[in-house]
Amino acid sequence: MTTGEPLIVLDSVNKWFGPLHVLNDVSLSVGRGEVVVVIGPSGSGKSTLCRAINRLEPITSGTITFDGQPLPAEGKALAKLRSEVGMVFQSFNLFAHKTILENVTLGPIKVRKEKPAAVRERAMALLDRVGIANQADKFPAQLSGGQQQRAAIARALAMQPKAMLFDEPTSALDPEMVGEVLEVMTSLARDGMTMVVVTHEMGFARHAANRVIFMADGQLVEDASPNEFFANPRSERAKDFLSKILTH
Repeated sequence: MTTGEPLIVLDSVNKWFGPLHVLNDVSLSVGRGEVVVVIGPSGSGKSTLCRAINRLEPITSGTITFDGQPLPAEGKALAKLRSEVGMVFQSFNLFAHKTILENVTLGPIKVRKEKPAAVRERAMALLDRVGIANQADKFPAQLSGGQQQRAAIARALAMQPKAMLFDEPTSALDPEMVGEVLEVMTSLARDGMTMVVVTHEMGFARHAANRVIFMADGQLVEDASPNEFFANPRSERAKDFLSKILTH
């Protein structure tokens, strides 16, 4: 399942928001090329876990390492880490006043100081890959939600990250647009991108994940293959969650 050494390692990670214990002693290892899908009820700590991996959410205790290095606290080292870990959010976070192509090329040109011509060529190839090359000169507001989210994925990929984090990437979309975004994510998974995906999309978890992580009350309750998890969840919490989700 994992190929070679782990790329992302969380060891006894705790996170408190005031009195609320949102991550409770979470340990998790994600191998290179592995697709790990994180599911669980609302408020279980899934998004906090995802955001902790690139230090958008600092942790209270424990350690997180990425590619063998502890997460830097701040400064240039943190900026470098963030450029190596692509992040796609619920909201697309595109710059409204820049075209789709400008949104995708901005990071590599500004952060990586790459040559604009080479970046533009790569950006167009990525927009083609996510199916919106014909929208390159439009502004975000001119695109559907599904197209904007695909542009956000292309933007993250333009930095040539070692891993991609997805925090509920389809939850803000109209139902008919969910499929087009999941299709792009599935193709990334097939191509060997290391991915941590927080989602409610059980079909994606079944078909694209190497492992399913089930969280509840800030704890990592189950870590299993999709077949094992969906056919035979071990914990009552997971059985209860699946019975509610899969009957709808």
